[in-house]
Amino acid sequence: MDQIRVGVVGASPERGWAAAAHIPALRTLPAYELTAVGTSRPESAREAARAFGAAHAFTDARRLAEHPEVDLVVVTVKVAAHAELVGAALAAGKHVYCEWPLGLTTAEAERLAAAARAAGVHDAVGLQARYAPAITYARELIAGGHLGRVTAVNVHAARSKGASGEIPTWAAYTLDPAQGAGLLEVVGGHTLDTLEYLAGDLTELSAALSVSRPRYTVAETGATVEATSPDQVVLHGRLAGGAVAAVHLQDAKVGESRTVLEFTGTEGDLTVVAAGDWRAAQIQVGEPRLYEARKAGDPWRDLPVPAGHGRIPDLTSTPGAGGAPVRVPGEAPARGTGGASVDLPGETPVLARNVARLYARLAEDIREGTRRVPGFEHGVRVHRLLDAVRRSAETGGSRPVER
Repeated sequence: MDQIRVGVVGASPERGWAAAAHIPALRTLPAYELTAVGTSRPESAREAARAFGAAHAFTDARRLAEHPEVDLVVVTVKVAAHAELVGAALAAGKHVYCEWPLGLTTAEAERLAAAARAAGVHDAVGLQARYAPAITYARELIAGGHLGRVTAVNVHAARSKGASGEIPTWAAYTLDPAQGAGLLEVVGGHTLDTLEYLAGDLTELSAALSVSRPRYTVAETGATVEATSPDQVVLHGRLAGGAVAAVHLQDAKVGESRTVLEFTGTEGDLTVVAAGDWRAAQIQVGEPRLYEARKAGDPWRDLPVPAGHGRIPDLTSTPGAGGAPVRVPGEAPARGTGGASVDLPGETPVLARNVARLYARLAEDIREGTRRVPGFEHGVRVHRLLDAVRRSAETGGSRPVER
């Protein structure tokens, strides 16, 4: 099969999510070829092309999208630029993978989803936590009744970002809620999406938002910057299946960063834990572990994830070749792969693994005409969930989650 040719917008060679996750992910997958990169400055674009092995360098995202050697445009820049850049890619008739959040507002995300439908291309939004091995196994266990009936979910996601009172220059913009990249948007979007993926939709909620640290010092300059984006998000609500949920998201945690999702059932408890530095401890970035308790009063015990979870579709395979295929757990087999799967290459960096798994399934979607990855329509649903959190915090009451 022909490779899918990729152009990455926001491919800074110095730092950023593209260099940390997208480029390494693409390098591990033979289904893709990185052909173009785009940055805001000619010298950095040329350096990115050299560093990442791309044939073409651009400072104009529209020209990148229109290039005949680009099939898929990946948007990895600040949220404020998503609408323009995604719009340019859709206008060029190209498939699009946009990082989360999809837009600055729900209305903006809705317009992008409508444009993608009209263009008839494949679209993906970077909500990749669902592809972590522990998450796929947890979903299998919960859906299969391993816990009995789920009665409660407790979530705590804490980052040490800003705990010292300092913030790096590159992150200072996230302290402004108008930029759409704060705790609620990023951690809230990824964590609540994972909660719903595992236990069902939130149907109503009550929330409170707080700014506990109103000022930070910019590490490189010593300047003071005001923080108006919430660093504390607290909500409780009810899931479609009747379970109650309690969620606390926080920044500036002095202790170890971690994300914990604890599911209580009538026949057992299950906990998903991601820990480490403030980036790897986010549910969408690291490699979470599972723990369970099966009897009243039992201590938590490690629950290994069976082999097979975290595997990716083998897009080089032919149905029926090499014996019975090994299928990706929780995924229906695509027509062209026969359900065959392979391990993610061992050299894939931790930060890139879930992104690579999403890319692999997007390649499968593009080649087979399926639509399994979270796309723009799903992104709109998550934006609407965050809107319900904001409205509840503003009004002080419980709010239905309108989808």
